[in-house]
Amino acid sequence: MPVCANGHDSADDEFCEVCGLAFSSAAAPAPAPAPVAGDCPSCGAPLDGRFCEECGADSLAVPTSSPAAPVTTTWSVVVSADRRYFEDVRAEGGPDADTVGFPPFCPERRFSLRGQQMSIGRRSRSRGIEPDIDLIGPPEDPGVSRLHALLVPGESGWSVVDMESANGTYLNYSRDGLKSGVPHPLRDGDRVHVGAWTTLTVRGD
Repeated sequence: MPVCANGHDSADDEFCEVCGLAFSSAAAPAPAPAPVAGDCPSCGAPLDGRFCEECGADSLAVPTSSPAAPVTTTWSVVVSADRRYFEDVRAEGGPDADTVGFPPFCPERRFSLRGQQMSIGRRSRSRGIEPDIDLIGPPEDPGVSRLHALLVPGESGWSVVDMESANGTYLNYSRDGLKSGVPHPLRDGDRVHVGAWTTLTVRGD
């Protein structure tokens, strides 16, 4: 006895006596997917179906997007004569405060930060000192030590280290000198003060 697609027994072999469903209306099996033509997106071998015979890659798989490239920050410092810092130094009344003047002209200079460290100071050929950031001038800031400070890289940026300089290293107009030999992390826009009027402004681009 025929059984319809709904599971009913029927003496009629054309229509179900219970629900009236035609036996010929039963769902036909889904057609097999057409072969995929072209080349394998993974290895480039010719395809003769969905899966590559060379590497087994699925040609219908949704490709995953490549991870975004890490953002790289380029660090530099801009060296300038800083009137505000100069006035703060003079206000403290040090032994040489009255003998050092503010330079009438001092063009800004930019130094790219690179390598394992960048030294700050004033060149001395007789002592073999060649700072990476040479503040010999002109104009020359006499308050800068021959080897005044270091800039050293870290995981997220650069730090400044005072190298027991004669007049100290300061940050963001604070008159509390940085402790020598200790790295102090820097951020974009920070100002490092050395000598009588020199400021190094940190830039992260």
